[in-house]
Amino acid sequence: MSVGLRQLPATFTTRVAKASGLHVRDLYRMRDEGVVIELSRGVFRKADAPHASLPDLLAIGQRAPSAIVCCVSAAALHNLTDEIPMSVQIAVPRSQRPPRIDHPPTEVFRFAVGTFELGLSSAEAAPGEQARVYSPGRTVVDLMRLRARLGEPLALAALRRYLRRRDARPGELLDLARALDVLGPLRTAVDAVIAE
Repeated sequence: MSVGLRQLPATFTTRVAKASGLHVRDLYRMRDEGVVIELSRGVFRKADAPHASLPDLLAIGQRAPSAIVCCVSAAALHNLTDEIPMSVQIAVPRSQRPPRIDHPPTEVFRFAVGTFELGLSSAEAAPGEQARVYSPGRTVVDLMRLRARLGEPLALAALRRYLRRRDARPGELLDLARALDVLGPLRTAVDAVIAE
């Protein structure tokens, strides 16, 4: 392993590699030799780094550092759905230009700036590397807010699973729903699920 590569973190961008003195030509030679793996355009991971359990989220985190994994992707991470999204769903603030990421496939949602980081959590994408993801409660509220687009059955199923969890916090869920302006529909859905 070259001296320049040793200085780099396990997951890094071309820009970071160049700043550490590694020439782009050498970086792509190392990719071709299998010393580094290209996760996405301009995002690399050392081949001898610990296994990344969520490599797509590592790549997106490097390409769009302010993005937060949301909706169905977050629900799958939190075991609130069995549905496997066709693309990684991420949220960015409305004031920010949506990133264009072809690989891994992404779907971008634009959320209000004032409530953007409400319910922000993280998930370990690789040992020592975190991905920004919405909490289970925020995920349920977002699915309810976007039920016309993503489907009401998905939102209700996620709500059921959430309420059955030991760590469920219905009061916090209603607070999030109030802040995100979906309190009425969520309260009605919670009452219906509890009555089942």
